[in-house]
Amino acid sequence: MNKTTKYSPEVRERAVRMVQEHRDEYPSLWSAIESIAPKIGCVPQTLHDWVKKHEIDHGLRDGITSEERDRIKALEREVKELRRANEILKLASAFFAQAELDRKLKS
Repeated sequence: MNKTTKYSPEVRERAVRMVQEHRDEYPSLWSAIESIAPKIGCVPQTLHDWVKKHEIDHGLRDGITSEERDRIKALEREVKELRRANEILKLASAFFAQAELDRKLKS
């Protein structure tokens, strides 16, 4: 059974700030993360993901920012909805075209 714990944005920000402040005291970023993660109550990989996301969002690392990712998701949802609407319109158009043909043939 998976146990998923949601952390508040404040906890995430504090954890990332702790890593940034104490990064110099450790030989590597990962060792700083491994030391700080248990104090926050999360696994090191989770904290590492938060640090990477923070660095991307603040331009310190290449990647797609959270804002861009949210925009892409919204656009993908919109495209999906428009495709669905387009399919419905095609089916309705075909239906009415066939009905018009049937009506002309009976006249």
